[in-house]
Amino acid sequence: MRDKRVLVTGGAGFIGSNLANRLAEYNEVVALDDGYLGTPENLDDGVEFVEASVVDEDLPTDVDVVFHLAALSSYAMHEDDPTRGARVNVEGFVNTVDQARQDGCDTVVYASTSSIYGSRTDPSPEDMDVTVNTGYEASKMARETYAEYFHNHYDLSLAGMRFFSVYQGYGGAEEHKGEYANVIAQFADDVANGRSPKLYGDGRQTRDFTHVSDIVRGLELAGDHRLQGIYNLGTGESYDFVTVVDMINDELGTDVEPEFVENPIPDDVYVHDTCADASKMREATGWEPQIDFEEGIRRVCEQYT
Repeated sequence: MRDKRVLVTGGAGFIGSNLANRLAEYNEVVALDDGYLGTPENLDDGVEFVEASVVDEDLPTDVDVVFHLAALSSYAMHEDDPTRGARVNVEGFVNTVDQARQDGCDTVVYASTSSIYGSRTDPSPEDMDVTVNTGYEASKMARETYAEYFHNHYDLSLAGMRFFSVYQGYGGAEEHKGEYANVIAQFADDVANGRSPKLYGDGRQTRDFTHVSDIVRGLELAGDHRLQGIYNLGTGESYDFVTVVDMINDELGTDVEPEFVENPIPDDVYVHDTCADASKMREATGWEPQIDFEEGIRRVCEQYT
């Protein structure tokens, strides 16, 4: 993407700041964030930062493309305050898209979630039946439904991206998130500092871990191609948590054993396994993940060696 004016909501957060910094190399980028999970320290000098909430009036939506990543982005955040979760994730989405529409922007790329697929070891395609078991998942499904409305009623292009377990190490935009940081960053920091990573149950739950740089490329391609509909962003390969800790130990030359603890999340809402079928995104844009998991682990561990 080049020579565009772009808004990234949640733009000072983990994925948002990575996206904003990449796009700012060739575009005019505004990063909007309320500071809950993000900090302007994550942003390069070439990014314009606006401190505001997506539920505010008069958002800077006079742009060519909106990347809407702002959200309460986990089960725990929503269960603490379901009303706030719906306000930020649903009302904030509708408010941002509608202001963009009124300002003449017809292209929106937004964050959905792969959690709605439930627990699956087989790759999950976008057209499979999905279920909603948490407020977080409900809010993301509501986004997808409102996106369909905006497309059908106003002819906007809205691409909902279902992310699969996005990761990066500490030292970057994840550090500010603390307990809400991705598990790869948390595990690596624990092992590097001689602490036992806490694994739920037997640690054999699996995730399709996707490096943030691949997610960012997918988002950019979705905006470039003005995609419409729902698209997965994931690698199609999964690793269990015990294996992840072993790989981190191998990379760091350590021998820190994990601690197995009871899962605090109820079994009927905990997603045990995930795996992406990203063929739709591949066919639409040519997107392929470029960082395999072994390379991703090396990148995560570099700061400790």
